[in-house]
Amino acid sequence: MPLQCMTAYIEFEISEGAYEVSCPDAMCPAQGIITMAEISALASPSLVEKHHRYRLNREVELDRFRTWCPKAGCETICRVGGGTPPNAAQQTSSSSCADRIVTLSPSSSSMPSPCAVHCHTCREDFCSGCKKAWHPLMSCEENSRRLAVDGQADALGIPFDNDLIKCCPMCTVPIEKDEGCAQMMCKRCKHVFCWYCLASLDDDFLLRHYDKGPCKNKLGHSRASVVWHRAQVIGIFAGFGILLLVASPLLLLAAPCIVCCKCRICSGAAKLEETEVDYDDVAVALHSSNPR
Repeated sequence: MPLQCMTAYIEFEISEGAYEVSCPDAMCPAQGIITMAEISALASPSLVEKHHRYRLNREVELDRFRTWCPKAGCETICRVGGGTPPNAAQQTSSSSCADRIVTLSPSSSSMPSPCAVHCHTCREDFCSGCKKAWHPLMSCEENSRRLAVDGQADALGIPFDNDLIKCCPMCTVPIEKDEGCAQMMCKRCKHVFCWYCLASLDDDFLLRHYDKGPCKNKLGHSRASVVWHRAQVIGIFAGFGILLLVASPLLLLAAPCIVCCKCRICSGAAKLEETEVDYDDVAVALHSSNPR
């Protein structure tokens, strides 16, 4: 692959948030992964730094015993669970990344329950479950209801207007909506949901959610475009169904032919092996009948 194409491929994968950049050759026998040294040689320093950031976010997301401090501006990775707190935070090697990573001890196999997490950078205590200020005498749901009733904004987290930015109901990543319809898809977890009520739309291919209830006629598209979308979806499913009905008899008719061809191939290979064995026997007999 030309160098420019490889560079464009790596830049595209990094911009899409790929954790690992695989070999672009579909016929690659090794199915290898492009190393960080190769990525650094081909991509720009800013993209390499972004790739490191994506990888770190993914590792923290998958680690049950690590979490980000939710306070705005504090980018510290904190430890979840018991143990002796670390003495200091370590700075990353990159000058453009301001992440402060707390050194962690090896995690155990048990899943930590919601508990208080102390950030050693901003000195804040927050809940490991809901990422809000620590609430020792109530559960996360009770604390959320109390904050909603009192109309209090959480002291931690990202200050935002609920009409412009909302959190994904699946992975809780903040999402900003500046234009477009009410059908939203999270770029991180690919979860599809309604912007207004945060209801899941993963299985609602026909968008019937916007035909009734509080979100009725709030999709953001005209009725004609919705009808056209539903016709396309129904047409796709109907096309697959017709194709399956047409192909099923053909497959049933072709099955005996396929089996016969396979049997012929197997019998031919067996006969070839027998012929080779006969040739070997003749060669051995000739060799034994002509002694030196």
